[in-house]
Amino acid sequence: MNAHKWFLTNFDCSALWVKDRNALIQSLSTNPEFLKNKASEGNMVVDYKDWQIPLGRRFRSLKLWMVLRLYGLENLQSYIRNHIELAKQFEELVAQDPRFEVFAPRKFSLVCFRLVPPHNDKDCANKLNHDLLDAVNSTGKIFISHTVLSGTYVLRVAVGAPLTEKRHVIAAWKVLQDEASALLCCG
Repeated sequence: MNAHKWFLTNFDCSALWVKDRNALIQSLSTNPEFLKNKASEGNMVVDYKDWQIPLGRRFRSLKLWMVLRLYGLENLQSYIRNHIELAKQFEELVAQDPRFEVFAPRKFSLVCFRLVPPHNDKDCANKLNHDLLDAVNSTGKIFISHTVLSGTYVLRVAVGAPLTEKRHVIAAWKVLQDEASALLCCG
């Protein structure tokens, strides 16, 4: 999980959960002579050097720990639930416009959708959505990304910025609609 994407921490901060930490430790463990000490050999400490490829590491966990302490579980849950709700609202806006379709089930705060071309030609649809992506991003008002699902070029809106409100979601949708209208009338 990338904490820098949704846990209010700056880049880079990721958390890793493992089912069997011993398997991870055994595969990454290294014990040259200069690292041997009584505490490690007596299993009195956790040697985090054995949890990753580099022997040393930056203290990235402090920023995540501070967020957890300052916000607490309930506030973080509320923060994430708000983004999921905003994404759901965006998904509903997409579903209401017959020119668009939600292409994949919404996952958390990520909506995958596409502009449906007037005729059902896959290559034309892919080009149309690529052109829409370029047009939207060229406005400088919002930035969206794309992916390819089963050979189909689709657009992605991810709600995740800390200050995002419903008005931002509506404004983003308006930009998408305006640019789609311009493409469809002139394309």
